[in-house]
Amino acid sequence: MTLTDTHCHLYLEQFEEDIDEVYRRSVEAGITHIFLPAIDWKSFKKMDDLHHPEITFYKMAGIHPCSVEDVWPYEEQKLSDLCEREDVWAVGETGLDYYWSTDFVDQQKSSLRMHCNMAKSTGKPIVLHNRESTKDLLDIIEEEQDGNLTGVWHCFTGTEEEGKRAIDLGLHLGIGGVSTFKNAGVNKTVAKLPLDKMILETDAPYLTPAPHRGKRNEPSYIKLIADNLAGLHERTLQEIAEVTSQNAFKLFGVK
Repeated sequence: MTLTDTHCHLYLEQFEEDIDEVYRRSVEAGITHIFLPAIDWKSFKKMDDLHHPEITFYKMAGIHPCSVEDVWPYEEQKLSDLCEREDVWAVGETGLDYYWSTDFVDQQKSSLRMHCNMAKSTGKPIVLHNRESTKDLLDIIEEEQDGNLTGVWHCFTGTEEEGKRAIDLGLHLGIGGVSTFKNAGVNKTVAKLPLDKMILETDAPYLTPAPHRGKRNEPSYIKLIADNLAGLHERTLQEIAEVTSQNAFKLFGVK
């Protein structure tokens, strides 16, 4: 069984002390592919330190919306140079976040549009962060969509209608730990949306799925998310692993 974690910040300091054990548990859980979204300029260099003979790592390039205020204004050419590299598989993560602060909303929107342009010009998918900004996010994607924009709504927590709108706009839905929270309502929504537009993610070290909620997240927990999704869609774990991995490979252009 092959499982794919399409969104994992494995390069962060939370994994420095036991990275080998994290690798071991990932392999034991069937994780063979891990996609690494960037947070800022420093993220990209840290990704190069990740190595394991049984896991393939895929780098992304981008500026997280919560990092925009620290680097704004940033050079569009610098972002372009990174996104055009052959070892970069996606643009992001980018998006909008109104939870922590709304002081830099205009800069976040400008950054998002810049990332959209990079995604369209390179033909690579865009990875979208969204927190309390769904309407603005989807409105901008609709405005930027010219038939060439693909991507994923990372950590999908929307309504059924929002999920369908995102799919209609050319996006996949990133299904993560929140879908295992019984009181969040996301599980009921995910059960109603098409499996062929879903990919699995942990967002490790954040958003740890049940029953480990409150602890550090890690790639091996993708199996818990997959098992939960299997129950929601009345499929076997093997079927979920195959479908979501193939969805991810197609989206990110992995042969």
